[in-house]
Amino acid sequence: MKATRASLRYAKAALAFAQEANSSQQVFEDMQSLSALLKANEELNSVMENPMLASAKKQEILKAILPDSSTQTQDLLALLAHNNRMELVKGTCEQFIELFVAQKGEVKATVTTAIALTPELEQQVLQQAQKLSDKKAILENKIDPSIIGGYILKIGDMQYDASVSNQLKAIKTTLTKTNSI
Repeated sequence: MKATRASLRYAKAALAFAQEANSSQQVFEDMQSLSALLKANEELNSVMENPMLASAKKQEILKAILPDSSTQTQDLLALLAHNNRMELVKGTCEQFIELFVAQKGEVKATVTTAIALTPELEQQVLQQAQKLSDKKAILENKIDPSIIGGYILKIGDMQYDASVSNQLKAIKTTLTKTNSI
């Protein structure tokens, strides 16, 4: 589910509500946990997006999964259930995380590689990300074997594609335009 305007609005409201209650850090941790669960568990994700299942039941499932979550997180889930918008849970979590990180003067940098980064490479990529952004970068490593090698670095709306698959596409494009080898 892509992040929508509605999920952004819910995330902004949840962040403002959490700040008033001085619990934005705890809600942030809850959102990270919930987002990781939804990314890792496709079945849970499909349950949240299933229009045939009642929103109250979806809320009960999330309560059972996150029993120690903050009151503000539970209130957000209750609001989504009341408005019958539980399909926005994943997008709202992602938007909340981005808003919270940006508010702290940090930026999320996502690096996609064919294999997991070693700690040394992770430090090098983190240093490059901080050079490209004036904010402190928080690195997230995604693994996608289809890029063959190299990496794709995304910071905010900026993306640097140094993957082997991208280079091969460029070579293919060049060869097909010139019709010669």
